Amino acid sequence: MHGVEELGLLKMDFLGLRNLDVMEITRDLLEQRTGVRPDIDNIPLDDPKTFDLLRKGDTIGVFQLEGGPMRALIRSLAPSMFEDICALVALYRPGPMGANMHTAYADRKNGRKPVEFDHADLEEILSPTYGLMIYQEQLMRVSQRLAGYSLAEADNLRKATGKKDRELIAKERAKFVDGCETQGYGREFGERMFDIIEPFADYSFNKSHSVGYGFVAYQTAFLKANYTNEYLAALLTTVKGDKDKSAIYLNECRQLKIPVLVPDVNHSSMDFSVSDDSIRFGLSAVRNVGEGVVGLIIEAREVGGDFVDFYDFCERVDPSALNKRTIESLAKAGAFDALGHSRQGLGLVSDQIIDQAVIRRKERDAGIMSLFGDSVVESDGSSDFNRMPIPEGEYSKTQLLAFEKEMLGLYVSDHPLMGAQSALSRFTDSTLSELKEGREGDMRTVGGVVTALNRKHTKRGDLMATFVLEDLASAVEVFVFPKTMAQHGSLLEEDAIICVKGRLDMREDQAKIIAMEIMRPELMIDGGPPLRIKIKPHQLDEVKSRMLTEILNQHPGESPVFLHLDQPSKTTVMRLGDEFLVDARNGLFAELRVLLGADCII
Repeated sequence: MHGVEELGLLKMDFLGLRNLDVMEITRDLLEQRTGVRPDIDNIPLDDPKTFDLLRKGDTIGVFQLEGGPMRALIRSLAPSMFEDICALVALYRPGPMGANMHTAYADRKNGRKPVEFDHADLEEILSPTYGLMIYQEQLMRVSQRLAGYSLAEADNLRKATGKKDRELIAKERAKFVDGCETQGYGREFGERMFDIIEPFADYSFNKSHSVGYGFVAYQTAFLKANYTNEYLAALLTTVKGDKDKSAIYLNECRQLKIPVLVPDVNHSSMDFSVSDDSIRFGLSAVRNVGEGVVGLIIEAREVGGDFVDFYDFCERVDPSALNKRTIESLAKAGAFDALGHSRQGLGLVSDQIIDQAVIRRKERDAGIMSLFGDSVVESDGSSDFNRMPIPEGEYSKTQLLAFEKEMLGLYVSDHPLMGAQSALSRFTDSTLSELKEGREGDMRTVGGVVTALNRKHTKRGDLMATFVLEDLASAVEVFVFPKTMAQHGSLLEEDAIICVKGRLDMREDQAKIIAMEIMRPELMIDGGPPLRIKIKPHQLDEVKSRMLTEILNQHPGESPVFLHLDQPSKTTVMRLGDEFLVDARNGLFAELRVLLGADCII
């Protein structure tokens, strides 16, 4: 890289951004649905909906702003203008964060700390960033103002600090201090300012770069805030081959109460689309279904209208699309549900119906007539050809979800954890998405559903296991070595809801967990998990009993409460009446711990 520069050549980096595709697809979907295509390059930079979204930290899927720590910083900073977004892009990097610049900016902006300037003459340059030097352009202007540098000299200072060339920096220091003295600021002030400038090179950022990235971040936030369904459909389309990303965005739809519908041969497009207030899976997202087949299905639908039933589908779609494996995959994914057939029923007889339809198609193409001429055409447009009945029985809910996950890579219509998230949160300290922000060796407790369980034996013959733990938004691979397997292996089974306490393994740039302990919490999904409170005899005085009653009554819910009376010789467990059913969220634990001690929750 430096050789190119020394030769006087211009070095340019071209970065391909998926988000540019996301914006174009969003505009395509909007144009299809409304006839209007937003001019994304001329949107207002003070849109209230956009800044409301940003202040809440609802930035999943927003360029540069979707990581967990970044969302926390956004909420702390509470952006109110476009310049704040540019500053976020510049500040959220190891250098400025190591110098705590991101926190200082947020605190100064929101009045938690005073805005201070090293000299009144710097106010004009640094007031947009609350007295902090963030951009390289500010460094250059400061050197011009204080030391009388020309633009060329200021750029040389920027290069010297950026390259961390100690010899060059020493020369620049002498020149800068001399300049400050000449300009009337004094040598001592010049030395103090250069002490600020020198480490600034570790985190200085080009403002034009920040503005460019900041504008794309703002554009994507604008689209998410104003055209949420189309934007999320576009996000899902661009990551349809990435199961982990798809799970994150599908969970975002759930959080925003946007229904995501399974594929449908009558309503799905090639990719994700928007239907009324819902997002519909595209047919090409189904495993074993190629885009060529999807094109033939859509073509038949556009020519002859919606399919009436599965028989009509087999009669009208090009025979090359009637691959039995493809049809089985579509059925398992729910693509024929709207035609009134059960997935189990189609699984039993679809092959025979396809064979029958293909034979009739060949006979018709060959001009072969039945004894009564041609087939009888019903008033609904379908052909009566001694239809094989499709059984009405259906798979269990568990099996339906398993097939959806097999064909779509995700649970779509439901999820084994739906309704259990708040209960799980009692026993865990991290979500699976947060693990990628962890460090090697960190101890974490996480919860989810067991998938891809694989038991195997080591070379010594000891039993161990690996499995994938999934929550609503992410997944992580878990290793259970023989010692832990011997203690907790009986709790492992496919689709079980568990909590895992273990050590993070980050060596391959992807978080994994080495399990130390496995738990099956009592997940009473309908009634809520029980709350167990440990009380010592001396805590049963009248005042604390009254305060405990008041606290429990302030948190009504569905979880039963058990009191564990901790006596010297034994522990007595007592279940409180249904008038004390509680909601264990929203601060109840904190209030109980203040009243009864940090270890009162079992």
